[in-house]
Amino acid sequence: MTTVMLRHNKIDLALHLLRDTPLDPANPSRPLLLLHGLGDTSPAAVPHWAAAWPGTIAALDFTGHGASTVPSGGGYSAETLMADADHALAHLTDNDASRSITVLGRGLGAYIALQIAGARASQVHGAILTDGPGLAGGPTGPSSQSFFALDTDGTGPDPYALVELGRDLRPPDYAMSFVGLAMSGSPAESPITVASSFRPKWLAGVADAHGVIESSLDDALASYS
Repeated sequence: MTTVMLRHNKIDLALHLLRDTPLDPANPSRPLLLLHGLGDTSPAAVPHWAAAWPGTIAALDFTGHGASTVPSGGGYSAETLMADADHALAHLTDNDASRSITVLGRGLGAYIALQIAGARASQVHGAILTDGPGLAGGPTGPSSQSFFALDTDGTGPDPYALVELGRDLRPPDYAMSFVGLAMSGSPAESPITVASSFRPKWLAGVADAHGVIESSLDDALASYS
């Protein structure tokens, strides 16, 4: 495994290249980007369920997780992590807007995968959403907030990330806006696949949307490869 550090403002993001060359260099396929769950980190090697993917495989440590920078004072949001994923996408495509990747997100990473699939629709050829920590998120509407201070030793996972991202607002209509963007701009015929058993409200709405596929993880990877 090779790790590349990507600078994102004051944060160094760890992008782990689990497989840095395609299985068949003569027939390269698009990269697969893995996004982990809340409080989790990237795998140390290619997971067995992704071994058949023909292209390169990378895994990103979000801000405050794994080998990425832990900022002081928190201030996490899903949109901040979407920007993390955007930096990884830019690296994997060499900043070439004509190239695309496939994204697989677990838990919190599934929500970020949905967002990047809409925000960079022309460059995300398929987003697979599956179970993992942080899939539910917080309430679906505004709620009262509390003030708190946490002890942290500067290593991930950051306690602030666990609290703030664990109660991040997930309105179903907001999630659906990314579905619409993905459907209108992705090069994939079916740009979003739900491969999870647990369906919080935002994900249930996504799964019911026209054009979204529900399948097993293996079938989702096979269809996008």
